Amino acid sequence: MPTAITAATTGDLESLVPMMRQMQEDDPWSEPFHEPTVRANLAELLQNPAYGVIYLVREENAPIAYLVICFDYSLEYRGKGAWIDELFVEAAHRGKGIGTQLLDLAEAASREHHAKFIHLEVTHGNPAIELYRRRGFQDHQRYLMSKDLNR
Repeated sequence: MPTAITAATTGDLESLVPMMRQMQEDDPWSEPFHEPTVRANLAELLQNPAYGVIYLVREENAPIAYLVICFDYSLEYRGKGAWIDELFVEAAHRGKGIGTQLLDLAEAASREHHAKFIHLEVTHGNPAIELYRRRGFQDHQRYLMSKDLNR
C-alpha cells in the first residue's frame, strides 16, 4: 500500500510529468501529448486551486500514482462540478487498491470543494471502466463532443 498520499505542489512537477507521459503510452489522450504545453498547464493548475487539485502517491518516497481533479460549473448538474481528469497508477502497483483509495479521495476532496457531482471520462476498452462502474459511475446516453477553439 502507498506510504503517503499528499496534495501536490509546484515542487512535484518533475515527479508528475514522467507518470503523465507513461499514462499517455497506456491510454492516450484524444489530443497529442505536447510536453511543453503539459508542463505549463500543470504548473498553472498547481498554482491555482480554483481550477482543481492534484494528489501524488508515494511509496518509500518514490512517486507511483497521481490523481487530478478539475472543477467546472453546470446548471444541469446543480452548480460546481468536479472531474477526475486523470487517475494513474504505475503498472507494478495496480490491483493493490490504490485506484480505489484515489477514487475515495476524489469523492472526499470534491465534496470538500463543494462539488455537487463528480464526472470522469474513460476510453472504451480501458479495464478500469469496471472499477468505475462498481464505484457508482454511470454510463450516459450522450456522446462527449469537443471542439478546439484555437483551430
